[in-house]
Formats: sequence, C-alpha cells, structure tokens
Amino acid sequence: MYRGFKLNEFIDQCFGNARASCKGIQMPVHYGSTDLSFVTISSTLATQMPQAVGSAYAYKRAQNGLCVVCYFGEGAASEGDAHAALNFSATLEVPVLFFCRNNGYAISTTTVDQYRGDGIASRGPGYGMATIRVDGNDLFAVYNATKAARELALNEMRPVLIEAMTLRVGHHSTSDDSSAYRSVDEVRSRDKKDNPTLRLRKFMSQRGCWNEEKDEQWMKDSQKMVMEAFANCEKVKRAPIATMFENIFDKMEPHLQRQMKEMNEHVRQNHDHFPLSLYEQSST
Repeated sequence: MYRGFKLNEFIDQCFGNARASCKGIQMPVHYGSTDLSFVTISSTLATQMPQAVGSAYAYKRAQNGLCVVCYFGEGAASEGDAHAALNFSATLEVPVLFFCRNNGYAISTTTVDQYRGDGIASRGPGYGMATIRVDGNDLFAVYNATKAARELALNEMRPVLIEAMTLRVGHHSTSDDSSAYRSVDEVRSRDKKDNPTLRLRKFMSQRGCWNEEKDEQWMKDSQKMVMEAFANCEKVKRAPIATMFENIFDKMEPHLQRQMKEMNEHVRQNHDHFPLSLYEQSST
C-alpha cells in the first residue's frame, strides 16, 4: 500500500499469524519491515525518538545519503525521551525529520493540559533546529513540507522538526469513548470542514480527475480487496508458541531455555486447553 508494504502483510500483523514479520509478538497495527526500512512501531511513548537519532547518526557516519523520519504525537512530545532526542539530534547534527502529528488530544488529555507554549513547533528554535508548522489536513502542504524538510536535512546535515496541525475525529482506541471528554458536535463540525479525505476529493473533482462514479467504484474495489485479504490471512496458522522466547537475544539464554521447557511441559499436560492445531509446529 505504501512503499511496497502489501495489504496482506498489514493484516497478517494484525492476526499475528506465522506469516507476519513479528510472529505475533506485537500489538495489532504495530508493524515493521526490515526490507522496506520501516522500524517496528513501539507502544511505549517516545522510545522511537532517540532510536531515530541513533539511526540518523549511523547514516551520517556511513555517508549513505539517507535520512530518518520519526513520527509521534504531541502527547509523546511531553516525554523525557522526546527532549533528549531533540537535543541529541541538534548537537550531533544528524539527518532526521521529527514529524509531530498534533491532533489535540493525548488520549483524553487536551493540549491545554499538556503545555503552555505555542505547540510543539515553538520548541524547535530552543534546540537550534529548523522548524515547520503545517496544516496537517492538507495533503499537498504536508507533502511539500516533508519534501523541503528532507532536502534541508540531507543537504545541510541537520535535524528538522515538523508539526502537522490536525484533529483526531475518532476515538483513541476501541476501548476509548471520546464523548466523555469532548463535544461530539465540535468533532462533527471539524470533520465536515477539515476532513483531509473530503478536501482532497473536492480538489480532484474540481479538476475533473475524480467523480462520484469513480468514488463508488473505488469503495467497492477497496472493500472487496480488504475482505479477500482478511479471508486469506485467516487461513494462515498462528506462529509457533515457542516464538515468544526467540529473537530476544542473539542466542537463547539459559533462563529462557528453562522457561520454554516449563511452558512446553505445561502445554503437554494440559493439551486439551490449548488448540495446538491452529499453530505451526516449532522446530525448537
């Protein structure tokens, strides 16, 4: 779907099946791809930011003409790791783009309760960083801002901070009810006015490259593609249960070997409670 990351790979990760790159050792929609240079998403806030600086520093030393893009929200920007990463990136002068999606809420915490300054962009100058604030609901503005930031990072070998202003119209997760802490009418009003998909659709329609017929066909084709992918991924067996002990260290340490042995014995004694036919068998 993006840079060659296929829909099946995306849904495989959600199912945590044996075909998924993470083999089920991750939360859904926390995907990654070594081949496509997507670092696996971490649930812990802001951990990716100092990691991005480290990767960018390695790129700088290798002189390979590459840069790193690190995405995070304004909530993650309140973490200590965020400040450490911004400072390290500036002092080390590394090619990294810090892309902050400021959607107004860190789950239920509003920006008013998060900071008193002028958003996240205002922090950039304090670290000596080039900074861009952009309308996060404008596809072309975001593209051009990111393109300009990338050129600056690579040509001048320094970090760039981008703050994309937007609004989270949905709930934070399936366990969240955002109506408990914000006005439903406000969200609906903003969604009608600032929805990036609707804005792009209107832009394309005005220029004659999109219409209602194409839109309906695209929706049907997309739904069919997703349902077929779901059906395909459901048929794949889950990763071997021993996978939870693997790929943690370069080689399995003695304490993990003991834990795996205990687990295997527990499963053997209680096999009626474990649907092992749904899992691939491990060679370990």
